Amino acid sequence: MSEPDVTTLSLNDVHRLALTALRRHDCSVEQAAAVADTVTAAERDRCASHGLFRIPGYVEALNLGKVDGFAEPTVEMLAPGSIRVDANRGFAPLALDVGAPPLIEAARTNGVAGLGLVNGFHFAALWPEVELICDAGLVGFAFVGSSSFVAPAGGTRKLFGTNPMAFGWPRSNGNSVIFDQASSASARGEIQLHERDGKEIPLDWAIDDDGQPTTDPTAALAGAQLPFGGHKGSGVALMVELLAGALIGDLFSYETTAADTPGGPAIGGEFMLAISPSRFVPGGDADAQLAHAEGLFAEMLSQEGTRLPSDRRYAARAETPATGATIPTSLFATIEALAGH
Repeated sequence: MSEPDVTTLSLNDVHRLALTALRRHDCSVEQAAAVADTVTAAERDRCASHGLFRIPGYVEALNLGKVDGFAEPTVEMLAPGSIRVDANRGFAPLALDVGAPPLIEAARTNGVAGLGLVNGFHFAALWPEVELICDAGLVGFAFVGSSSFVAPAGGTRKLFGTNPMAFGWPRSNGNSVIFDQASSASARGEIQLHERDGKEIPLDWAIDDDGQPTTDPTAALAGAQLPFGGHKGSGVALMVELLAGALIGDLFSYETTAADTPGGPAIGGEFMLAISPSRFVPGGDADAQLAHAEGLFAEMLSQEGTRLPSDRRYAARAETPATGATIPTSLFATIEALAGH
């Protein structure tokens, strides 16, 4: 198979292209900038499945009137450690930008704080919001649902979303340790990239419409994805459904699917948790806790072949300001057209 044609863009060009495409399709400066920031961060860290690859989906949702491109998120403090952000049918990145400061402040004050983001369209990775929490010196969690894509362990019909969760631990000297993973065997975007590139998927990622394992990404997208590790991933998916659905008063994935309309992301909720390490030790000094964690990281890395979660992203982040981001030329042409170039 011949290598696909690619185009290399500077990170500034990535942001400008994403922003222009969104603004041209009835999206406010605030909404478009927040999405462009998230897309650019993904390209910066070479997370292709959540970078410019997503822009046609964002634009489609705007053109269909599914997402309100001029929505203004609203924040409500339900309790000293409980924040609710209503995205008002806008994209999630702006709602997260609005909700993060009160979440961080509440966690610093109370030790623990939770945020429920409702009525929004999340179409990105989770690590950007968790990293923001860690940058404030806090431990962070994030959980988000989606449309039904994943069969529960032992089942053959879609019920759960890919239901990712992310965890982040801050460090005094170094990048935060963050993992962001789907509860399915793969992210849906990875299957979509395999389909786009004409590549087979691993046999344990999905089943087809007949409930049979498949390596065909198109059959996988029409069938059902599988949870990672069988019942283990299925249990995680169930937990995410409850946290990002019932707990914060938003939809389960199967309810989202029933109410959804075609085009782009699905509406749903996100639950975030921020924890202040300094509030869990006498004296309020987190240095000893963070130093203790460094011992664990060192022991882990002493074994050949290991790495800390996100190390590959951080390595890419150090390179892409100079090398730029590389995307398929066909995708570049599509987004150029959306941007009116």
